Amino acid sequence: MKERIKQIRKAKGLTQVEFGEKIGVKGNTITNYENGLRNPTDAVILSICREFEVNKEWLETGKGEMFIQKTENEKIAEFLADVLKAGEKDQRYRFIAAISELDENDWNTIQKLAEKLVKK
Repeated sequence: MKERIKQIRKAKGLTQVEFGEKIGVKGNTITNYENGLRNPTDAVILSICREFEVNKEWLETGKGEMFIQKTENEKIAEFLADVLKAGEKDQRYRFIAAISELDENDWNTIQKLAEKLVKK
């Protein structure tokens, strides 16, 4: 498991300290995991899987894909949850609030504009 933890950390571009902060442990604990001096607890394993969208079976055994493959709807739901959590000060929130007021004609105009941009 030590190499797989390192693989996740490297794939996410994080230092040991940054990785540890995201899952609630210290950087030297991550060092110990990666060097095989300690094994992560079940709670830490679950934190890694949740925080980094890692396949638990892969983390524990090396079988399967490293990351959980999400559907488009799951990705959109997570994005919207993040936007709502960020609140009114976030520009994404303000943008979504503004477009929620558009009528059918406005949406048709936006679609035509988007199609023109894609053709360029």
